[in-house]
Amino acid sequence: MRTATERAARVAAVGSLALLTACANMSPQGQNTAVGAGAGAAIGAGLGALIGDSGQAALIGAGIGTVVGSVVGYNWKTVKQDVEKSGASNLGIAVIEMPDGTLKVNIPSNVSFDTGKAVLKPALLPVLDSVARALSQHPELRAKAIGYTDSTGTDAINVPLSQRRAGAVTQYLAGQGVAAGRLTAEGRGAANPVGDNSTAEGRALNRRVELFLYAVK
Repeated sequence: MRTATERAARVAAVGSLALLTACANMSPQGQNTAVGAGAGAAIGAGLGALIGDSGQAALIGAGIGTVVGSVVGYNWKTVKQDVEKSGASNLGIAVIEMPDGTLKVNIPSNVSFDTGKAVLKPALLPVLDSVARALSQHPELRAKAIGYTDSTGTDAINVPLSQRRAGAVTQYLAGQGVAAGRLTAEGRGAANPVGDNSTAEGRALNRRVELFLYAVK
């Protein structure tokens, strides 16, 4: 007999597939509106149910969490191109439009911080400068930085370190003229791994800062 959770997951998955099909028939503007109205959250939940408890599901479902105001759809084309041209691609920084309407700048630790440190590496600064310009040019946008570590060490070490790293990113943006009220930082330690913590490669993937840009109502 299926549990209530399993039934709910199946319903969410079926509903999300239907929503994806409907969105495919919409104009790009209509798709953005649907996502901004909450469709992205449903899509994320449905994909998580279909994929199961995996790193990919965690990557889809983690997101920015609670923010002030409802996230709305946004045309990220220009912002995304500017960030990519700033050197993000050469540094291995992925710039991804997420199903919930946000733009995620995934910053790996090898280009951002030395081991155990929270001081930004110089190579990353042009990328953050481009993000700061986007925020200055588009006052409707907000940014949230979320820091993660691998599972090595304890939460007592990892959570504060991830918080300091996320804070270093937002502090730099504030130093470039972005109002502090438009920036938030959060440290989640070893939560939401996207790689296998039993391998060196997986741990490297998990040590990251995810910088989300989003628009609110």
